[in-house]
Amino acid sequence: MNTDISIGTGNPIDRVEGRLKVMGLAKYASEFNVKNLAYAQGINSTIAKGTITAIDTSEAEKQKGVIKVLTYKNADKLKQYDEELPAISTSSIQPVLQSADVYYYGEYVGLVIAETFEQAQYAASLVKYTYSEEKPDIDFDSSRAKAYRPTEKSDYSRGDVSQGLAEADVTLEQIYNTPIEHHHPMELHAIIASWNNGNVEAYASQQIIDDATLTIADTFQIEKKNVRVIAPFVGGGFGSKLHAKQHVILGVMASKQIGRPVQMTVTRNQMFTNTNLRQRNEQKMQVGAKSDGSLTALSHDTLSHTSTYEEFQESCGTVTKMLYKTPNNKVTHRLMPMNLQTPFAMRAPGEATGSFALESAMDEMAWKLKMDPVDFRVKNDTQVDPSSDKPFSSRLLNECLKIGAKEFGWEERPQKPGTKEEGNWLVGYGVSGASRRAPYQKTSAKIILELKDSEVFATIQMDATDIGTGSYTIIAQTASEYLNIPVAQVDVELGDSDFPKTPGSGGSWGAASFSNGARAACENAIASLEEKSGLKLADAGLAKLMRSGNLNSFEAEGTAEPDEEFKKHSVFSFGANFTEVWVDKDTGVFRIKRMLNVASCGKILNPKTAFGQIIGGCVMGAGMVIAEQTKVEPNYGNFITRSFADYHVPVNLDMANIDVIFLPEEDKIANKMGIKGVGELGITSVAASIANAIFNATGKRMRDLPITPEKLILAEKEPGVA
Repeated sequence: MNTDISIGTGNPIDRVEGRLKVMGLAKYASEFNVKNLAYAQGINSTIAKGTITAIDTSEAEKQKGVIKVLTYKNADKLKQYDEELPAISTSSIQPVLQSADVYYYGEYVGLVIAETFEQAQYAASLVKYTYSEEKPDIDFDSSRAKAYRPTEKSDYSRGDVSQGLAEADVTLEQIYNTPIEHHHPMELHAIIASWNNGNVEAYASQQIIDDATLTIADTFQIEKKNVRVIAPFVGGGFGSKLHAKQHVILGVMASKQIGRPVQMTVTRNQMFTNTNLRQRNEQKMQVGAKSDGSLTALSHDTLSHTSTYEEFQESCGTVTKMLYKTPNNKVTHRLMPMNLQTPFAMRAPGEATGSFALESAMDEMAWKLKMDPVDFRVKNDTQVDPSSDKPFSSRLLNECLKIGAKEFGWEERPQKPGTKEEGNWLVGYGVSGASRRAPYQKTSAKIILELKDSEVFATIQMDATDIGTGSYTIIAQTASEYLNIPVAQVDVELGDSDFPKTPGSGGSWGAASFSNGARAACENAIASLEEKSGLKLADAGLAKLMRSGNLNSFEAEGTAEPDEEFKKHSVFSFGANFTEVWVDKDTGVFRIKRMLNVASCGKILNPKTAFGQIIGGCVMGAGMVIAEQTKVEPNYGNFITRSFADYHVPVNLDMANIDVIFLPEEDKIANKMGIKGVGELGITSVAASIANAIFNATGKRMRDLPITPEKLILAEKEPGVA
C-alpha cells in the first residue's frame, strides 16, 4: 500500500472542500441561482397561548411586490398529528398554519410572499392580528404539578437505590440546573423550494436528507419519490437541522400556492423561536459510596419541559446508567407541557447536560471521601456496561484519566480548595470523565471510476451531509485508501436525495457510517474489476485492472451496516477533560487558562478535522458555563434573550489554550474500519470540569449554569472548606 500522505486515512490533510469555502464557491441552501425566485417571510405570534380572532392583511397586500399572504384561512390542508402529544423524531410531520390556535410566543401565524426579501419582510410587519389571549404555562416551578412520565423507557433501575444509600458510609444529595440554550449555527435555516405538479425540489439546510424528504412527503401526503432535497453544504447544525422544521413546509407551501420557486430564510431572531432549543433541566443526584470509594448507589432524576403540542425528552440519565460500576442505580425523566416551542436534540443531547450533573456529583463525593477525583473515577471503572450487561467493545476511560492527569500536571493541583494563588487570582484544577455512544448505521454509497490516460479518477456519491465536520475529506481519504489512488483523484458528491441513502449527519454516527459505506462501495468495485481482469489490485494497480477489462468507466455500489458482533457489545467513545481556571478574588470573574481533552474514539480518520471537532465541543462546553442561557419573559412568554447582543457565546478572549490527545485505538468490533464518534464526545462533561476547577480554586460549589461572577461572589464556601 502506498504510504504517501496524499493517500489514505489517518493523515492530517487539509479539507478537500476548503478552497471552495474560502473562495465563496461552496453553495449553501439560500445561495443557489434559481430562476423566477420569490421570497417569503414568516410572521410570528405575539402571544404565548390563545386563539386568533381576526386577521387584517389588507395593508400588506397593497404593498409593491407582494404576491400573497398566507394564514390558516388560506393555507394548504396538511396531514395532522393523530394523537394529542406525539413524540417527535427526525422525520415527523410538521403541520403549520392549520388552525387559529396559538401554542407559544413566536409561533408562525402567517407568511408573506413577495418579489424581494425586503418587500416580504416589510409587508410582514403590516399584517395585523387580534387574539383571544389565555394565561400561558411558562413558569417552570408552577408547572411541576403537570409533570408526567413520557414512556416506560423514561425510567430505568437496577438493584435497590434506597438499600444502596443505607449501606453507604458517605452520601450526597444535590440538585443541578442547566438552562434553556439555543443552537445558533452560523448558517441560518433556509430553503429554496419548487413545487411542480406534485413534485418537490428543495435546496434546504438539513442534516439528514432522507428524513427531510420523508417529512415533506408525509406532511403534504405525496409520494416520497416525488421529493428531492439537496444540501451539498450545511453551515453548522448542532442538532437544529436534524429535522425539517416548519419553515421548510412553509417554503414548499408558498411555492405550491404561487406556482414559482420560493426562498425562505429564518432570521436570527426567529432562530430563537422557530428552530427548537435545548430544554431546561433540573437534575437531582443521589450518590452513596463506601469509605474506600466504591459506589453503592447512584440515582439521577430529571425534570424538564416539552411543548403543549409535541413531545421531546432529553435523556439526561444516559451517562449515569453506564459510566461507572454501581450495583444500585435509578434514572427517571419527567416532562411538563409548557407554552414554549418544542425542544429538540442539541449537540450531545442528554450527555452534555446530564454529564454536568453526574460529573459534578462525582467531584463532590470525591471531596467528601477525601479522595483524589481521578482516583475516585478509576476506582469505579467497569469493562461491562452495567445498563445492558454487554461488554464494551473497547473502553479506555482509565487510560484517558491517567494519561490526562500526567500530561496536564495534575500533581500540581492543590488538595485544599482556595489555597493556590497567583497575585489576586485563585487557581484551581478540575477533571471530568466523558462518554458518548458511538452509533454505526446502515449506509450506502456509489462509486464511479473513470480511466483518463494512465490515471483513474473516482467519484463517490451518497446523500450524506457535511455540516462543517469534514465529511468530504474523510470520505475522499477512505476512497483513496481502498482504491490506492491519491486523494486529489477522488471527487466526493454529497447532500442529494437522489444519491444512495445514509443516516445523515448527527448523533456521532457520521464518520463511521459514511466511511464504511464508501469502503463497501470501493471493495465491491475492486472485487468486480479483479474478477473481470484476473489481476489483483495490490499487484497491478487500479488503472491496469480497468485497462485489462477494456473499461474506460465503471460503477459499483456498496452498503455497510452493523454486524452481529457489534450488536453483542456496548459501543461508546470515552474521554477525560482537565481544566485550569483562575478566579479573581474581588470580582468573581474567572478565566479558563488551560484545557486538555484526552479522547479514546477509535481510528482517527483525519487528526486535523477531528482536532477541530474536539476544540469546537470544548468551546460549546465552556459556553454552557460562561454565559449561554435563554431567559423566558415571565409575563408574555417571549425570550428576553433573542439576539447575539444578549445571548452570549464564547469568543476568542474567553477561551483557553486547548490541547487534545487521541489515544491510539482501532475498535474493529465497532465496525470494520475501527472508527468511533468524535463530534459529541468533545462537549460531554466539559462544563463539569470547569465547575469542578472553580470549586478547587474557591471552595464554592456552583450547581446552576451558567456560572456568572455575581453567582460566585454571592455563593458561600462549602462546609469543611476553611
